[in-house]
Amino acid sequence: MIARLGEGSGVQSAEIVAEELVKEFADGSRVVRVLAGVDLQIARGETVAIVGESGVGKSTLLHILGGLERATSGRVAVGGGDPTGGSERDRARFRASHIGFVFQFHHLLADFSALENVMMPCLIGGASPRQSRQRATALLQRVGLADRFEHRPGELSGGEQQRVAVARALAPEPSVLLADEPTGNLDPDTAADVEHLLVELNREQGVTCVVVTHSERLAGAMNRRVRLEHGRLVAA
Repeated sequence: MIARLGEGSGVQSAEIVAEELVKEFADGSRVVRVLAGVDLQIARGETVAIVGESGVGKSTLLHILGGLERATSGRVAVGGGDPTGGSERDRARFRASHIGFVFQFHHLLADFSALENVMMPCLIGGASPRQSRQRATALLQRVGLADRFEHRPGELSGGEQQRVAVARALAPEPSVLLADEPTGNLDPDTAADVEHLLVELNREQGVTCVVVTHSERLAGAMNRRVRLEHGRLVAA
């Protein structure tokens, strides 16, 4: 069964469309096919969990949806645009304006404060320092870090660092948030806080959210879940 928009979901328009995605890697003298014709549609404002066994290609699929990798064949559209087309500069510009990323390991800049980390995407996108500071301040307040503006990542807990990463991903006001095991490196209580935050931000801001996760709790909080098996998506 191909994972498409659920019947009766009330979905009117797709924010993400993937058609016949194939991804192959060379492994010595043989070719390994990780994705074998993935079809997926995700509605604007929908939340979707991609689940499956470790090593089946979930992160690869997420990276292709976000334009971080190119498929061997097939088509991807995000907001009607192609995140994998054009030059690297074109792809980077598209990602910066349309897609926010959250990873298991936060990848914050160690020498910058929480506020500076969140300001960075805004500055890169052409916003003024004042505008960037205002946006970063509002986001850090929203994720519960009003008293951590000047703290560097090494001075923050794991959960606080991930909250900064979520704020940074949302700083340029993307239409899509892609999260790869966003709670996989957190203790259960902290993971629950971050999971709740993702759901709340989706409801408040309408951002389309796709998460790769092993967390049954996080997957269950999404509108829909799909499972990657043998290179294809099936309803889960």
